Amino acid sequence: MSGRLPDFPWDKLGPYAEKARAHPDGVVDLSIGTPVDPTPEVVQDALRAGADSPGYPVTIGRVETRQAVVDWFARCHGVPGLGLDQVLPLVGSKEMIASLAVHLGIGPGDLVVYPELAYPTYEVGAALAGADAIATDALTALGPRTPRLLWLNSPSNPTGRVLPPAHLKKVVDWCRERGVLLVSDECYLDCVWEGEAYSVLHPEICGASTDGLLAVHSLSKRSNLAGYRCAFVAGDAAVIGELLAVRKNLGLMMPGPQQAAMVAALSDDEHVAAQHQRYAVRRELLRAALLAAGFTIDHSEASLYLWATKGPDGPDCWALVDDLAERGILVAPGAFYGRAGERHVRVAFTATDERIAAAVSRLS
Repeated sequence: MSGRLPDFPWDKLGPYAEKARAHPDGVVDLSIGTPVDPTPEVVQDALRAGADSPGYPVTIGRVETRQAVVDWFARCHGVPGLGLDQVLPLVGSKEMIASLAVHLGIGPGDLVVYPELAYPTYEVGAALAGADAIATDALTALGPRTPRLLWLNSPSNPTGRVLPPAHLKKVVDWCRERGVLLVSDECYLDCVWEGEAYSVLHPEICGASTDGLLAVHSLSKRSNLAGYRCAFVAGDAAVIGELLAVRKNLGLMMPGPQQAAMVAALSDDEHVAAQHQRYAVRRELLRAALLAAGFTIDHSEASLYLWATKGPDGPDCWALVDDLAERGILVAPGAFYGRAGERHVRVAFTATDERIAAAVSRLS
């Protein structure tokens, strides 16, 4: 089975990580984007209060867990009227992205489409299912073939690009006309710095119907919960029901204490605003330093990354990674995310204030 999968990209970063770690003042690791700030106290308190959880959880999740998702969508993102049967908790969003095609019976001869610049797990999911896959942002590139599954990712990882509402609606309409399941990875929807981002479930996008649509969300970034593996998928009740039927047989269940933590995190907006402000400061410091060092920042209006390049005639991504590693700064090469990223690097701003300051100093 592993032979079907692409090489695990982070293994290729090893020599550059070693070089960056050799810096006299230590490495500034801006490669992965893992949260470093404390998990909010309101969430830790809820986890402790829910720690006595001797029985098995159920795959569908607790009513209060799903209600918290419904309430959050309506309060924070203008998506009213979701039902409890339209929400399913996940053990982190990555497992859903990797397994969705298999769980929906997509396989050989079927087509999965994902963005031209994309998180590698979309490709992994198609490969696990034995399906064909195309990385493209242009629906016309598909020719006469109709995909079974089409992934959107807005805000984007790695580019931070936000798709405008008109574009989202156009893709929704295109998929519905052809009976294509559209799944929107929206894990960075609360990490927007310029403009506004919309869920594909917003009534202006989907016309107040979730038919043929799923939205995948994670609390890892917005609430510093990467270690808790708290995520959820919402949308078309029939598709949610099919996923539930499969996942029950596989024992895919969010633990009870984590469900209590997720309810607390989704119900509290204060910690989200505070974390957003921390990241905004780090982003601006790092952005200014990169620009002063001769980089150009493309897109990057959202997410937790800066998509940086020295232009189409400048060094390729691996040369940029090497140069930054010499300064003790570790970043991700754009080639990890597709051929179109070969002149870019992805620079996370999830490090501590002290490490961001160190990166700024080294860049200058």
